[in-house]
Parts: sequence; C-alpha cells; structure tokens
Amino acid sequence: MSDQTNRDRPWIIRTYAGHSTAEASNELYRRNLDKGQTGLSVAFDLPTQTGYDSDHLLARGEVGKVGVPVSHIGDMRTLFQNIPLDRMNTSMTINATAAWLLALYVAVAEEQGAPRTSLTGTTQNDIIKEYLSRGTYVFPPQPSMRLITDTITWSRIECPKWNPMNVCSYHLQEAGATPAQELAFALATAIAVLDGVKASGQVPDDDFPMIVGRISFFVNAGIKFITELSKMRAFTELWDEICRTRYGVEDEKLRRFRYGVQVNSLGLTEQQPENNVYRILIEMLAVVLSKNARARAVQLPAWNEALGLPRAWDQQWSLRMQQIMAFETDLLENGDIFDGSEVIGAKVDALKAAALKELAVIEQMGGAVAAVDSGYMKAELVKSNADRIKAIEEGRETVVGVNAYETSEPSPLSGGDGDSILTVPEHVEQEQVDRLKTWRKERDAAAVEAALSDLKAAALNGSNIMDPSIACAKTGVTTGEWGQTLRDVFGEYRAPTGVGTVVTLAAPENSEAVREQVVALSQRLGVPVRFLVGKPGLDGHSNGAEQIAVRAGEVGMEVIYEGIRLTPEEIVSAAIEQQVHVVGLSILSGSHVPLVRDVMNRMRSAGMDKVPVVVGGIIPEEDANVLRQMGVAKVYTPKDFRMTGIMGEIVKEIDGRLDDAAA
Repeated sequence: MSDQTNRDRPWIIRTYAGHSTAEASNELYRRNLDKGQTGLSVAFDLPTQTGYDSDHLLARGEVGKVGVPVSHIGDMRTLFQNIPLDRMNTSMTINATAAWLLALYVAVAEEQGAPRTSLTGTTQNDIIKEYLSRGTYVFPPQPSMRLITDTITWSRIECPKWNPMNVCSYHLQEAGATPAQELAFALATAIAVLDGVKASGQVPDDDFPMIVGRISFFVNAGIKFITELSKMRAFTELWDEICRTRYGVEDEKLRRFRYGVQVNSLGLTEQQPENNVYRILIEMLAVVLSKNARARAVQLPAWNEALGLPRAWDQQWSLRMQQIMAFETDLLENGDIFDGSEVIGAKVDALKAAALKELAVIEQMGGAVAAVDSGYMKAELVKSNADRIKAIEEGRETVVGVNAYETSEPSPLSGGDGDSILTVPEHVEQEQVDRLKTWRKERDAAAVEAALSDLKAAALNGSNIMDPSIACAKTGVTTGEWGQTLRDVFGEYRAPTGVGTVVTLAAPENSEAVREQVVALSQRLGVPVRFLVGKPGLDGHSNGAEQIAVRAGEVGMEVIYEGIRLTPEEIVSAAIEQQVHVVGLSILSGSHVPLVRDVMNRMRSAGMDKVPVVVGGIIPEEDANVLRQMGVAKVYTPKDFRMTGIMGEIVKEIDGRLDDAAA
C-alpha cells in the first residue's frame, strides 16, 4: 500500500458551469461540490460578459444560453446562496466587465460576513485575447488596460489572496495558435499588463514582486500531449526568466508559473462523440504528469460539448476522470518523471526558442497592445487556423471519426432519446427580463443615480474604478448601467478581423473546380459573387466565420465580413446595400433560432427572400429542422469540416435559385 503521507496535494478540481438562471446554476454548483469538486468555475452569459442587461436589444436570444445571467447584486446573491465565499476558490471567466463582476462578488461576500482579505479565486480579466479570439471585449485597448490595472492595484491591498488577472492562452489555441504562438502571445500579454501596472505608479517598487506573484495563467492542452507537456515546461521556464530578468523578482515562489487549465474543446468531435472521453483524458495528462509544471487547477469539458450544453451527468463524468487520476493513481507520490529526458528537454528548448523569436517581433512593434491594434496577432492566428483546417481537409492531420475511420455504430450515449444535451427553454429569457424590470422598480433610484455619477467621475478623473463599482453594486446598479456609464466615457471598440490581411500560401487541394464554378457564376451574374458573412447577437467566437470568409475569398468570391456583434437589422441592411448573393450566419451561442428567425423575417420584408441564407454553428438536429422550415438553405455544424465542399454547395444553391427565377 502506498504511503499517503508523502502524496502531493492535488490540484483544484473544477467544472466550468453556469446556465439559464442564477437559481439553477446555484443548484448545479452545490450538487457538484457535494460530489467532490473543490472549486468553482463560473460561466456567465454573453450579455453579462459584454456589459448589457438582459433586456437590451443585443441580448435577445442570448440570455442564459452559454452561462448564467447576472444583471445585479440580487442575481449574484442567488448564484452563491448557501456557498460560503470565505471558504471557496472561485474562478470567474469574465474579461471586459471583470471589475464589475468582482465588485458584485465582493459585495455579496461582505453580505455573508466574509472579509475581503479571505477571498480566493480569479477574475480572468485578459482583454488582449478577447480582441484576438473570443470577442467579449467592450472598450478600446487603453481604457481596458486601465481597468485591468485598477483591479490589480486594488486587489493588492483589499483582496491580497485574489488573482486579479488570469492571462488566458486557452482561447488562443482555440483560434488556431501554434504552441509557440500560444507561448509568445500569452507572455506578451502578461508583460503588457505588468509594464502598465508599473508605469501607473500605483505600486511601490518594493511591493511590485507581490504583483508579479499574483499574475496567473489559464492555458489549453491539446491532443499532442508530448508537445503540450513540453509547452507547459517551456511556459514555466520562460516565465521564471521573465520575472527574474525583466522585473527583478528574487523570491522563487513569486516567480512560479501558476496556471489553471481547461483541455482542448477545439478537438472535440461531433462525429463519434464518445471518443471525446479519451481525448479529454489524454489532454489532461499533459498538465498533470510533469510535477515541475503541474496545473494548479483543472477543469475538463464534457464529452458532448461539441453537440451542445452538457448535462449534470456529463459534467460528473469529467469530474470523476480528475478524481481517479488524483486519488487512485500514484501520480502524486512521485517527483517529476521527465527531468533528465533528452526528448522532452530538446522539445522544450525548441519551443522556447520559437516563442522568444515571436516575442521579439511583438516587442519591436511596441508590445501586445500595439500588435493587437495593428492586426498582426489576429492575422497570424487566422492564418495558423487556416493551415490547421487545410491539414485536416487534406488528410495530413488525422482526426479519428472525422477524416479517418469514419464508419460508426449508433451511440447509445447520444442517440434516440432527444435529451443528450442540456437545453435552455425559451421562457427563461422572458422570466429574467421580468425579474430585472421588477428589480429596477423596487430599488432606490436616487442612490443608483448618485452611485453611477461617482462611477463616471472616477472614469473621467483616472481614480481607481473598484470602490465606486462596489458602491454601485450595493445600491442595485445593473450590469448594463455600469457598462453604459463606462461606454459613455471610454467609447466602444471593434477589433481587426484579421481576414483581409491573410495571405494564402497554398490553395487547398481540390479547390480548382469550385474556383471555376465561381467564375462561371460571376459571369452569369455580371458581377463577382458576393458573400456576406454575418455574426448576429453577442457570440464572439469568430473562428468559424473567419475561416469561411477566408475560404470563400480563396475560391474567388467577394467577401463582406465586418466582424462580430451585429444586430439582425444591421446584417440585412448590409446585405441590401452590398447587393449580396448569399448570406452566411455563424452562431455558436445557442441563440440561432430567434436570431435567424429575425434575419429571415427582415429578408422577406426587404424583398430579399430569393437570396439564400446558410447557417453554421453548434446546432442540434431538431433546431436544424426548425431553421430549414424557416427557409434556411443549408445548415452546417462542426462535422462539416470540408470547407471547399461547402463553397461548392453554396455556389450550386445560388445557381439553382437563378434557374428558378428564370423559369
């Protein structure tokens, strides 16, 4: 029997969860904690992440879909009911509105009697990666960096155990980043944040190492687990070097690379989804096997997240994977099993060299913020993702069940019963809106107005935003009111899409026939084929839309793509103005039915019902049938990865409608 006294303490075990309502999410959290989960990872819905109330026009169809709506302190109170926050480690995936959600969290903790100094957890607060990949940004780069600085400097005194900044490379990999890009872009972000804090003059030099020590990271681990393991060791070594040489941190503990991880959702397949269980397990190995680079917290996606929101049972399965690894194996009883490995050492050195080369390029540009503003980093990610997709299409990269070994038996896990994923009923949104309206009526309006006035003054005069935000939380200010107040001061931002600057190095195989079809169709139309790619609603996961736009351009279409966060009205107006021949809508947030219905109704009213509409996203088959009944020409899901074939189908659809019109 193994000696339990010599076992290392396991990492914090989490699942990423939140949906529909604060009450339902609270019930899920308490159930998961009872099952042995040791921390919380909160998913917020898109209106909350982008600083809108649930009744805002852009929130339509998005409320409670990809996370929990938190419109005010009442929602936050319900979310953590009967969960003592002074004994909880809570990670909140929140970025543009991180200061606000931290303010709400602190206010609720104080209601519970928990002192600020007792709170442990993380606000992600990485706005750089939002500009590059996930899209839940609000303000321009400089004000956004200021808000991050405010949370960091405030937390140093008020919440010293809290991680106010979590550099997130997770979504960089989801957007196509190579391991070297993930290393370089994440480290460049951390440098930009720390340099900004130092330049603010708010932290005495003697205390700055403590600031460095509270910076944490959130990373991704893919299926090539030897490479991913080496990446984590490279992260650890590079961060130690940066802390020591750039910031003069002498205390080894403050130079530790502290990171949490969710393994790769990009690699989950809609085809043969049961195989995702093995993928998730293998990917977890990359971040727990090497003791010297082991994750401090792990959350695993569920096997069926390529299909939709996981159920409680699906989350439990992923939770048990972690527990088996932590408590049944002898992993935590041994030192680092890779020390001295020539293979791992060489791979680590190669990754470090490549990352340092990329870091030097970013430094020459003026740092991460300048590299975002110029579009450089986004364009590099779009190109890397395009290369990855082409490799899968052409069979140079094997994905079991997708482009190899495709023959499949029906799965008893996901077939037949219609409830293999969690669905959020349509009435949830209206109920949340009704509660919000009641909240506004019952609060002290004068106190709210005064608190918002103080918030605006702080934004204008440069004082720290946190204390006025906490005061706003306690008086009942809503998420949308906080967001709009800062929008009025800072303005809004639209990040570069990266699409127009991508240079195709090699045309995809088998694309020539489609290019010829596009030429023929353009001649028939008398103008180039115009393809409008639109992102309605608040879904900022733009990878799919970007790749469709790139491929459409590669086969000769004229592409109109204006980025994320557009209303159905704006999309239809652009379709009319540009006289497009096809409209493509990309929606991954689960809001496809109401948003597409709105677009289709507006297209009909504008006399554009002959223009085909195609839709892509994570769309269950039942919803796909609903969309087809609305008049949608084609519905594509992640299983439809051969994008040149998609382009061919779109050309045929346009051509067929011309034939129908001529007849």
